[in-house]
Amino acid sequence: MSFTGKYELQSQENFEPFMKAMGLPEDQIQKGKDIKSISEIVQDGKKFKVTVTTGSKVLHNEFTIGEECEMELLTGEKVKAIVQMEGNNKLVAKLKGLTSVTELNGDIITNTLTLGDLTYKRISKRI
Repeated sequence: MSFTGKYELQSQENFEPFMKAMGLPEDQIQKGKDIKSISEIVQDGKKFKVTVTTGSKVLHNEFTIGEECEMELLTGEKVKAIVQMEGNNKLVAKLKGLTSVTELNGDIITNTLTLGDLTYKRISKRI
């Protein structure tokens, strides 16, 4: 199953408490909470390019399954990570105490971020 496509955020759960825990300033949290972000994923075999555009903020990460890479967090901090694939539709990354699980089911992509006992869930639809 290919992840390639553009996805628009449909809904999110626990945005504000999660972003506070990540250390994002209150003004950025308030600005970002109602913006429909667009994620664009390009998959070429085990190589991925992911661009998430939220208003004027653009987050760009590239990685190859199973290889160490540098990922940019929502805070702008860059951390080392290894992304693994489970089955043919789930990407799992562990970075600096944060676990990210991205699962593709048809035209719906669900991204669940876990930090300690806090979980932030984003559901996006292919456009």
